[in-house]
Amino acid sequence: MPTDVERWKSEVYGNEIREHLYRFAEEGWDAIPDDERDAWFERFKWWGLYHQRNGQESYFMLRIGTPNGRLEPDQLRVVGEVAKEYATGPGTNPIFGDAYADFTTRQSIQLHWIKLEDVPDLFEKLEANGLSAQQACGDSWRNIVGNPMAGDDAEEIIDAWPVIQELNETFKGNDDHSNLPRKWKVSVAGSADGSGQGDINDLALEPAYKEIDGEEQIGFNVRVGGGLARNEERFARDIDVWVAPDDAAAVAGGLSALFRDYGDRENRYNARIKFLVDEWGPEKVRETLQEEYVDFELETAGDDVRDQYTYNAGGEGRNDLIGVHKQKDGSNFVGLNVLVGRMGADDVLELADLAEEYGSGAARLTQRQNVIIPDIPDEKLDDFLAEDLLEDYSPEPSPFMRGSVACTGTEYCSLSIVETKNRQVRFARWLKENVELPEGVEEFHIHLSGCTASCAQPQIADVSLRGMKTRKNGDPVEALDIGLGGGLGETPQFAQWVTQRVPVDEVPGAIKNLLANFDEAREDGETFRDFVARHDEDELAELVEPEETSYEDPMMHNTKRTWYPYAEDDSLDSSPAPTRGDGTPITSDD
Repeated sequence: MPTDVERWKSEVYGNEIREHLYRFAEEGWDAIPDDERDAWFERFKWWGLYHQRNGQESYFMLRIGTPNGRLEPDQLRVVGEVAKEYATGPGTNPIFGDAYADFTTRQSIQLHWIKLEDVPDLFEKLEANGLSAQQACGDSWRNIVGNPMAGDDAEEIIDAWPVIQELNETFKGNDDHSNLPRKWKVSVAGSADGSGQGDINDLALEPAYKEIDGEEQIGFNVRVGGGLARNEERFARDIDVWVAPDDAAAVAGGLSALFRDYGDRENRYNARIKFLVDEWGPEKVRETLQEEYVDFELETAGDDVRDQYTYNAGGEGRNDLIGVHKQKDGSNFVGLNVLVGRMGADDVLELADLAEEYGSGAARLTQRQNVIIPDIPDEKLDDFLAEDLLEDYSPEPSPFMRGSVACTGTEYCSLSIVETKNRQVRFARWLKENVELPEGVEEFHIHLSGCTASCAQPQIADVSLRGMKTRKNGDPVEALDIGLGGGLGETPQFAQWVTQRVPVDEVPGAIKNLLANFDEAREDGETFRDFVARHDEDELAELVEPEETSYEDPMMHNTKRTWYPYAEDDSLDSSPAPTRGDGTPITSDD
């Protein structure tokens, strides 16, 4: 039998959701019948809206899709303006304040405390400036990711931006691909550093050479079935297909249609293409694609450049896009570290001013939750780097700041088990002040995910943290599982989960002890990933050694059972929600 979600989608889905969304916006939150809310919340995702957690009824998160993380001139300013105007709610974050934008691991933007009644005006402003929330969530094509400097990066071997544009224009709002069994995540990259992170996507187009009619051409090898969520991580599998840029949309659309037609609609847990690839094998995927979904002869895979992949690889080369880098035209792009991807609305607006003053006004978002300002000529570079704002968003951050990634956590997410963003900020600051990295270790990634959904991509970090609960001194406290040794590159590997349910105040001490033990036991010049790879889980667990230190965590209580973790009185009974569009409470008598 189809799931409830499939039944709801069969009744209303895709573009038609918008008219219903606008009707509810006009009538107000309480116009949504109580017994229909789950159905409508599922449908609203297709237009980028997620209802927030218990205690925050009537408030939504809005996700804005930015294909390849590309923000054209003035779009960053629009993000800051809408964050300030529409994303200020009843709760104040002690680190980030009232209004902010979250940059995500899929090069998108998330805003919180959005009121349903504001959606039409918000959409109008976004769309008037070339931005959209369409299909930013839901069971359809999600935001396409890749190297955000596609077309401009001096190190790329093929410009992937025209392909990304074509895919976005072809499949966003396309009725034939609007209702898939689950989300469809696509990576397209033309750079030789692996910054597209194709291995963890449903569909990956990766640069590759192929000899056709005696001439060497550059196009893309195709991989299918990657993903991280729900303790079922997979690297995308090679299906032995090379595609020219002009045919990329046909092949990508064919695979999307194959997933639409053969994906599991009776069990949402299994409704990802990684499970279909498990069942069929790459050979059958290729065979079915050829026989049923494309009308030309598929080429076999070409010569890839995976031996050059350095992004998040834990070794030498470009591990991320932070810092100063050259563009093809001789100008520079500067990657700035945005700790856990969150930037205050005023800072967004100030950065938009700097992008206009020193560059073209454009900006780019990375898969490590950071922001890039491109098009800065040499003669303006020093002055840009001297700007005060860059003291907080540094192009040369501490490795602990640089390597920090965190998901939304219990601040807003109903799935999360623990608080994440403020905690990872505190972790990074404490580690910066109290821990020295071993000699030769210049990159160290720590990813904190609030649950097994893996939005922070913990399985591809040096230290992976995943939300749990435990008891300490007889009291229930928030805790984290600890994994080690994940990363991408030529030979990607997932983290080994070695220690479970460590109380959160003992995690910084565990990382400090781990690094000291690694420094003592490593072989000459050995990277952290190589060190982890040659030890088994029991040996690694002995190296972690959780320990209380000077680190203090103000959120060890169960933040999942609060209306807002940072409120003075955070009990669910104290929540001001739900509210009308003007912010006045809707009482139970209404």
